[in-house]
Amino acid sequence: MEGMNSNFSLLGMWATMNWVAKGVVVVLALMSIWSLTIAIERLIRFQRAKRESLGVALGVTPLLKQHKLEEAITLTADKRYRHSHLARVLRAGLTEFQYESTQTLPDDFDIVASGQRAIERESLMTTAEMKKGLGNLATISTTAPFVGLFGTVAGIIHAFQGMAISGSGGLGAVSAGIAEALVTTAFGLFVAIPAVWLYNYFLNKVERFQVEMSNSSSQLIDYFIKNEARVRAGAATVR
Repeated sequence: MEGMNSNFSLLGMWATMNWVAKGVVVVLALMSIWSLTIAIERLIRFQRAKRESLGVALGVTPLLKQHKLEEAITLTADKRYRHSHLARVLRAGLTEFQYESTQTLPDDFDIVASGQRAIERESLMTTAEMKKGLGNLATISTTAPFVGLFGTVAGIIHAFQGMAISGSGGLGAVSAGIAEALVTTAFGLFVAIPAVWLYNYFLNKVERFQVEMSNSSSQLIDYFIKNEARVRAGAATVR
């Protein structure tokens, strides 16, 4: 009775697994470590982005109201906000707008549209950077159950081979082997389920960041339009 219990323990089943099942368990363990590493890195990255973006929003808004464009660009370029998605988007738009404002351009050139295109380009690049590693989580969540199932199939084949060699039949002869095989399926699900949760969680985070970037971009474009109107009104007054 004690021998049967030891066979159904994790160490006991590991000792009787064939090399295929052991390889599957090792692969699943590596996938689990990989997904956990990605999750920790993304969690820290997103927390920094949220905290730093709040500081950028609070700092840039009064500067723009005072039309201190240079100071706003300097603030968004500060190393304290290097992880902020809002800082990157605002800096791209402000830098483009400032550069175009100092150039001699045709009368029909739309400075606001140029700034908007710079914002859109930076938003796409920032979103792609934020999604870094999420594809790996999706891959792990979809493939881990099948990797575990492969180990189960290999383990069941191994159990029936053992039964054929021993010449004994019945469920009792293969129950231990089948239990060992099913461990890989359980392990595969154990790896896949958290990966699915993490993937959906971080994807929702990215979508929220996209909304924040879109709102900030819209507000910045409004500032560009109002600033252009103010400059033109001033030029018309001088004339």
